[in-house]
Amino acid sequence: MSTDLSRRVAAIWRIEGARIVATLARVVGDLPTAEDLAQDALTEALAQWPCDGVPRNPGAWLTAVAKRRAIDGWRRAKNVDEKYRLIGADMTEIVDAVWQPIDDDVLRLVFTACHPVLAREAQVALTLKIVGGLDTEAIARLFLVAVPTMQQRIVRAKKTLSAARVPFAVPEPAEWPARRDAVLSVIYLIFTEGYAASGGDAVLRTELAHEALRLGRVVNRLLPREPEALGLSALMELQASRFAARTDANGDAVLLADQDRRRWDRSAVARGAALLDRADALGRGRGPYQLQAAIARCHAEATSVQATDWGRIVRLYEALERAAPSPVVQINRAVAVSMASGPLDALALVDELAAGGALRGSHLIPSVRGELLSRLGRTREAREELLAAAALTRNEREGALLRRKADALG
Repeated sequence: MSTDLSRRVAAIWRIEGARIVATLARVVGDLPTAEDLAQDALTEALAQWPCDGVPRNPGAWLTAVAKRRAIDGWRRAKNVDEKYRLIGADMTEIVDAVWQPIDDDVLRLVFTACHPVLAREAQVALTLKIVGGLDTEAIARLFLVAVPTMQQRIVRAKKTLSAARVPFAVPEPAEWPARRDAVLSVIYLIFTEGYAASGGDAVLRTELAHEALRLGRVVNRLLPREPEALGLSALMELQASRFAARTDANGDAVLLADQDRRRWDRSAVARGAALLDRADALGRGRGPYQLQAAIARCHAEATSVQATDWGRIVRLYEALERAAPSPVVQINRAVAVSMASGPLDALALVDELAAGGALRGSHLIPSVRGELLSRLGRTREAREELLAAAALTRNEREGALLRRKADALG
């Protein structure tokens, strides 16, 4: 197979994969089986498309092939009548007058993968793979674990779902609290991968980010008085408002300080601000997504980097660190501190974080240290840190940006 066709197939799978698996799961009633069928169809595509060409509707082709494989398997099974009954049920729309069902296959897929029979990390990892289309290496980077560890975690998650006979079904109202937090976490991680791709040769994966935005809106329709669901949608809208300015004409990353704010989508900013106001109006205090949305709003409504209320952003990060502590929150707070109080105070925070072993193997600490050292005039050290960060990142565009910044220091 040619390299161009390989890339095209990979792109088709990234865009169509979640919907294909979701459709199959609705048909067969079982998520692990649905993914296996989808992978079998993809294998058949890799064999046929080099000779026959890519079909006009590749997603429909893959779905049809997978369904045929499912039917062939059922014909050999003892419970074929039950399986045909499931296919019949797939053709019928069931309406519940009391409880509004999830009428979106992809969101139903997210809720199935987030079944409480799985541990939280397994829920998120499995959903990122199936819905987000991320490979195991990318997911391992997001979790800061080794690739074999993540492979085992995903395999165990699938086996657990199968053993527990978890159906591809709408959760009852009483089950929502047990799955809500995991679902919101997964949606945001999918958006994050779209907003800042962890690997490959593109800064953005907008198809992923837009799918996360859509899923967030569906959740808000189902849970209109859930402040953190509103906060998540607010956060995604505010961050998505910068998409047009985040890359230049060559597709290279443009840092926040260098972005043309005239290119920011003001309608998205307005939507995000309105969603955050709705969440605040519920009067239940701000959770982690609302706090992050408030930080994003500070950036979105400032006319420039210099005009940004960095003191307020530092305070919001301090609240976020208490509500949802993580090394990434800490390093982002350090960046805000550098703008509010100067690079020396921020460098002390970053060095303390590094001394504790947090984010080891990530490019984040050396990239931030490089920026801070540069502002302090410690050019040689700054250049070494930026080059180290470039070597650690798996995103080619981000690595190129870090190398250019190092070269600019001479």
